[in-house]
Amino acid sequence: MTEEAELLGRITVCAGIFGGKPVIRGMRIAVEHVLGMLAAGDSTETILQEFPDLDAEDIRACLLFAHRSMAGEHVYDRVAMREAS
Repeated sequence: MTEEAELLGRITVCAGIFGGKPVIRGMRIAVEHVLGMLAAGDSTETILQEFPDLDAEDIRACLLFAHRSMAGEHVYDRVAMREAS
């Protein structure tokens, strides 16, 4: 598995979590929330302090997901679809 595939594997979509929006590793931390924090100028370190269950690779996964989405790729085809637990 390539590094990018492993990163995208951290992004999951669960119908029962945030209405099926992409989240990180099935947790209730939305990709869009992390991207919003980065856009607002928060550092990776700040995000990791606010969300101690995350690691730097999760943030990289969010950025890769956003990049691939904006490039017009069908990223949802590559993320794990899970049932809400």
